Amino acid sequence: MSWTSILLSDPSPNLRYLVLQHLLDEHDEAKELEDTRLDDPIIKRLLASQNQDGSWGQESIMGNAPQGKIQTTSQALTRLGYLELTHPAIDRGVEYIYSQQLEDGSWPLDNYQEGLENREGYDTISLQTSLPLRGLAETGYANDPRSEKAYDWLLRQRLPDGAWPTGVTDGVYGYVAGYRRLPHSRWGCRSNTTSAVMCLSLHPTRRKSIETRRAMEHLLSRETYERYNLGYDVARTVGIEASTGFITYYAHFDAAQILTLVSRLEASISDRPVKNLVHYIMTQRGEHGLWMYQKPQASRWITYDILRTLKGAINETDWLILEPRTPFQTYPAKKKRF
Repeated sequence: MSWTSILLSDPSPNLRYLVLQHLLDEHDEAKELEDTRLDDPIIKRLLASQNQDGSWGQESIMGNAPQGKIQTTSQALTRLGYLELTHPAIDRGVEYIYSQQLEDGSWPLDNYQEGLENREGYDTISLQTSLPLRGLAETGYANDPRSEKAYDWLLRQRLPDGAWPTGVTDGVYGYVAGYRRLPHSRWGCRSNTTSAVMCLSLHPTRRKSIETRRAMEHLLSRETYERYNLGYDVARTVGIEASTGFITYYAHFDAAQILTLVSRLEASISDRPVKNLVHYIMTQRGEHGLWMYQKPQASRWITYDILRTLKGAINETDWLILEPRTPFQTYPAKKKRF
């Protein structure tokens, strides 16, 4: 049995639609599934739980959302955008997100601060904007002037080395926990940096900017991969994994997600870091050509996503990645002073 027949036998009409559309180029057959896509449980429940103001609440997702309805609505839009749906619910959700936007282009951090008792009283955390901005960009609103304003705000939060910090309080950078460290950045946070690059990768022109590529180099500099996280972001997007956390939202280092970002940014597949990444992912391919996941129901989605990314891989570009790759240690041993 081949991966083709396995993916096309999946009960989700949305997965079958995407496989036909993007892997097999069977556009007429894909169109025949249009009438059944809204009956897919991963969409049907989501659309039924939308509030009148266009938002989605905590009950619409698995997990928790410390940023409140801004975060849950962004996650709902991310799923609908990933599935390439066109529906009035998307426009209502988008307008809700924009209605919460601040004058400087960001979104409020207030909901996240509630109940922290000054333990992490950051003035800014770039995730406050990159999470809602991803939902907007996934649904085709990256070029909207309001989104462009958010992108400008996001870029202003960068560190001089090109990464994004955990957060800032009175001009002081926040602590970077070991699991979120970047190999070559003192204050760079992998979770915040991943989220920023994800948003930028969905923009038609900003995805190839120097700022985006520099941040991507930070993510690629980690040479240690974790098999159990391979495909985690896709599993979360379609609702198989819980959407949990704020600063920890991108705590999992997902090599398949990094491959997606690399492809969108058009890095050369012949560049050593990218070549090594592709080689690693290919070695993890299992029986019948599938990438198996710890939750088996996600395996077909992840296989589709990786195959689609590899199908669009870029061979040669003008971007040369110079950042050295470094073995990752969560909490390296400190050097003794004496």
